[in-house]
Amino acid sequence: MRHGFDEINKRMKRAIVNHGLISDDSPIMVGLSGGKDSMTLLYALKQFQRISKHKYTLAAGHVCLGFPEDEVSQMEEFCRVLDVPFFWEKTEIGPIIFEHRQEANPCSLCAKMRRGALNSLAKEKGFNKVALAHHQDDAVETLLLNLFYEGRAASFKPLTYLDRMELTVIRPFVYVPEDQIAYFARSQALPVCKSNCPQNCLGKRQEMKKILGELEAISPRGKDRVTSALDRLFASDWDGKVGRK
Repeated sequence: MRHGFDEINKRMKRAIVNHGLISDDSPIMVGLSGGKDSMTLLYALKQFQRISKHKYTLAAGHVCLGFPEDEVSQMEEFCRVLDVPFFWEKTEIGPIIFEHRQEANPCSLCAKMRRGALNSLAKEKGFNKVALAHHQDDAVETLLLNLFYEGRAASFKPLTYLDRMELTVIRPFVYVPEDQIAYFARSQALPVCKSNCPQNCLGKRQEMKKILGELEAISPRGKDRVTSALDRLFASDWDGKVGRK
C-alpha cells in the first residue's frame, strides 16, 4: 500500500465526494486533540481549502480534559504556522470521570462528553460543521465491536446532522488507514502531543485493534473491502439505520 500525503489526500477527496462532506461554504472546525490523526486532518483540510470550489473557513477546536498536564502550546503553534484560528476550552471531564464517578470503563462516556464540549465550542464560535479525525481503522473496529457485542452491522456515519444543535459532523478520513496517517505524521515531524489520559484507550476497542491487525496480515486490502461493503450496503448510512422507521 502506498504511503505519503498524495495517497491520504486522494482517499480524503473520495470520502468528501462520495458522502457530500463539503458541499457548500459552511465554516468547518476541526476537533484537534493533538494526536497524529487530528493534526494530519487539519493539515489535509488546509491544503484542500486552497483548491476547493467551496470557500469554507477553517479553524481548530480543542477540549482540555482537566488533567494537570494539559498543554496547548504545541497545537497553538501548529495552527499559527498553518494560519488557522485555534480555539480551546478547559473542562473538568477528566476529574468527573476518574475521580467523582470512578468509571470502570470510562472511554465511551469520555468520548461522548468531549464531543459535546467540542460541538458547543464550535457553535459558540460560529461554526456549524465539525470535522473529526476518525479513520478507516476506527470505522472497521467500530463495525467489529457492534457485530460481536451488539449483534448489529453498524459503524459511525461519514456525515451526521445533529438536529438539536443544528450542527453537521463530518469524518473525511473514513477511507484513510491509520498506518498512512502515522507514516505521514512521522515523516513530517508533526508536533504530536502525547496523551495524558490515565486510561489511554485500553479496553475492548484495543482488543479489536489487535484482531484487525491479525486479519490485515491475512488480507492486506481487507479494510478497503470492508468500507466498500459499508458503502454498498448502506450508502452514507453506515450506522445501519437506512430504511428503518
